Amino acid sequence: MREYFETLEEQLLAPYALKSKQSRGQLYPELPSSTRTIFQRDRDRIIHSKAFRRLKHKTQVFIATESDHYRSRLTHTLEVAQISRHLARMLRLNEDLCEAIALAHDLGHTPFGHSGEKELNQLMKDHGGYEHNHQSRRIVESLESKYPEFPGLNLSFELREGLIKHRSLAEEKLIGIPFISLEAQLVNLADEIAYNAHDLDDGLSSGILMEDELSKKVTLFDEAKKAVQLAYTSLTQAQRRHLINSQLISQFILDAYATTQTHIQNLSIQTLDDVQKIKSPVVTLSKELREKNIQLRHYLFHNFYQHYSIYRMNVKGQYIIRQLFNAFEQDTKLLPMHNQLQITDQTHKQRVIADYIAGMTDPFATKEFQKIFPNFDPN
Repeated sequence: MREYFETLEEQLLAPYALKSKQSRGQLYPELPSSTRTIFQRDRDRIIHSKAFRRLKHKTQVFIATESDHYRSRLTHTLEVAQISRHLARMLRLNEDLCEAIALAHDLGHTPFGHSGEKELNQLMKDHGGYEHNHQSRRIVESLESKYPEFPGLNLSFELREGLIKHRSLAEEKLIGIPFISLEAQLVNLADEIAYNAHDLDDGLSSGILMEDELSKKVTLFDEAKKAVQLAYTSLTQAQRRHLINSQLISQFILDAYATTQTHIQNLSIQTLDDVQKIKSPVVTLSKELREKNIQLRHYLFHNFYQHYSIYRMNVKGQYIIRQLFNAFEQDTKLLPMHNQLQITDQTHKQRVIADYIAGMTDPFATKEFQKIFPNFDPN
């Protein structure tokens, strides 16, 4: 059966797509699956990991306990995976690899979203820092412990590299490392498409963002809204917002497809080796849509992410992380026994603490705080 899927890849995928048979393999020797390609097995191992399950109670923008209807880190991940598969199929890239990278790309996120990551990075500044992409890779390479033959999940080289390459273009320029595969680039873009659309949706649902104001200030939103109103004459508010969100995602996907196809043709990309020689992203949006997207990002930053109610949640989450870290650092006996046993020296102590806190969900971090500081209310 595995051979059948590998043959399908050879027949259906573009010559510059990553085929399963081209994989550089795993860190630890292992017999191949009889029913799945290496990238399909990667995907399944990620889905069945503890780190993946914990994403359901981790913050995307709103703290996980705020509402059942706002995105969590898990629902965001699933939306990225869906967009990744769709765009990969359109471009004839490896859907299974794209899906696997998408499902794993946020495993390393802390509780309380990016503000939690920022706080943990500050606490770890003298001990190597903290960055969620690198933590995602640490999780799949060592922190998940399910198999007696090897640490981690023993995923493919291409999946693990895809996690490290899951960075913004600005970060890539700063570090000076090119993308490895078109699949990794695609997931990076799908992530941006997903959070742009669903952050707008959650912002509107929460009442923090207003449609009339968005129409005046954000070109992409105004264009999508007009397209929906032109196609439908009678919609409820909820239906209109859903269709605007759908229109935006479709616009991003179609633009990314057309732009990427143009890049592939102009750069004469015909093989995987050709991809490796390109030092700038190939899977991108058009210049026009990138400029409109920058306008959208700026608006969301100033009017949504910096809103006082979001800011209060972030401050609370950062305080909980800071107090937990300091308590564990001062008295490691407060840690669970298996975490205590991982500590071998002073430097390693902080990394063990960071791993423990980063793996927490929002509710679990709050409960841990309440157990250690029972008479203190962070609210």
